[in-house]
Order: sequence, then structure tokens, then C-alpha cells
Amino acid sequence: MTIGSVIEAWNQADPAAIHPTRGISEDAYRISGENQAALLSTILPAGCKVVDFGCGDGRVAIPLAGLGYEVTAADGSQAMLDRITEAAPELPTLLTDGTDLADKLGRKTDAVVSLAVLIHHSYESGAQIIEGLRAAVRVNGLLVIDWPVSDEPVEGSDWISVTTWSLAQQDELCERVGLKRLDSSGSPWPIFRAVKAA
Repeated sequence: MTIGSVIEAWNQADPAAIHPTRGISEDAYRISGENQAALLSTILPAGCKVVDFGCGDGRVAIPLAGLGYEVTAADGSQAMLDRITEAAPELPTLLTDGTDLADKLGRKTDAVVSLAVLIHHSYESGAQIIEGLRAAVRVNGLLVIDWPVSDEPVEGSDWISVTTWSLAQQDELCERVGLKRLDSSGSPWPIFRAVKAA
């Protein structure tokens, strides 16, 4: 799957396909985002500038902004950004596939959050996205990335499948682009600090 083909699939996706909790109820979907935003607030410095890359229709970005963060909602799907603008017109949005985030943002940010994005991409596309996200974060800034590790990594075959990485694959990419893995006990997602690349 290329970055473009994943974006095209999300552009056409029915809102019910966006997240499993939507199958329960719209309230469950929103509450799951509020819970994830609350968990992120225990990781991110209070009030920092944060980009939610792969924001979808704002499940996490909207409540994160409500907690006092300066949030930019970024996604490769214009359809998703249209939905977030309808729900929260005051929230800044940015159309980007992640690889060009730094250029599109026009400044470095304190943090990037990217939940349930890399799981949909091939290793090559995932590496391009990680590199783009890292380029948008200031040195010592944070990246919270849903980037699953497995002892038996698997590359997904379509836009809704899950790609997992080996720890060695992740470590090699982190060293190349300038990411330092932090202790993420208590977090369901790996946490990285932006450092100078090797």
C-alpha cells in the first residue's frame, strides 16, 4: 500500500469504519477519544503546541484542544478534515500525508501525536511518514506514535490491515532520523524524544 492509496481509502471510508467503538455507539466513539486525550495529557507538557497527525474527524484532537493544548489537526484525507471542521470550526487543520508536515506546518512544533496511522502503511511508507513527523518536531520535542512492535513482524497487505515492526527495525530508523525511545510504561503507545540524527 502506498501513502496515496491509504489516503484514498480513508477518503472513501464510511464514518462507521473509522474506529471499532463506532460499532457500539457514537457516544462510545467520542468517549474513547476523550480518554485518549486525557492519557496524552499525562505525557505532553501542559499547553504545548501539538500536531495530531492522522486526526481523522477529531476524535482525539478536539478533546485535546479542550484540555488547553494548541492543537493542529493534520490528515492526508480532505474528507476527514472536512468532518473535523464541521465539528470544531475553530480548530486549525492541515492537509498533509505526513512526509511534508514540516513544510506544510511552516514551523517546528513541540509534539506530534500519531495514533492508528502507521499500522495501515507498508514499511517503506511508514518510514517516510516517521521521517516527516520527526522533521516537524523541535529538538527535545516529543513524538507519541502508535507504532506496534512484534517478535514476528508483519507488513499489512491493505489499508485496514495492521503492520507491525521488529524492535530492531524501529531502532535503526530512530537512529537514522533522530528519535530517542523513552520509557513509556503506563502508556499504550511508544514515546520518543526528537534528538539530532546520528
